[in-house]
Amino acid sequence: MTPSDGEFCVHCGQTTSGEHAACDNARTALEPPRFCAHCARRMVVQVTPTGWSARCSRHGELSGGES
Repeated sequence: MTPSDGEFCVHCGQTTSGEHAACDNARTALEPPRFCAHCARRMVVQVTPTGWSARCSRHGELSGGES
């Protein structure tokens, strides 16, 4: 599962249907996801020196880097 394979933006939680360029920039490319792409719930995010992990209470965990 990748952070962008749902219907909600993982950075702001808004729907991605139509034009959603507000979160498509260099800053958000490096940020871990904050919202679940499937249900838009706020996720628990842990950032470590080697990567990050994000957990949705309904859809499980995502990770990036070497976490």
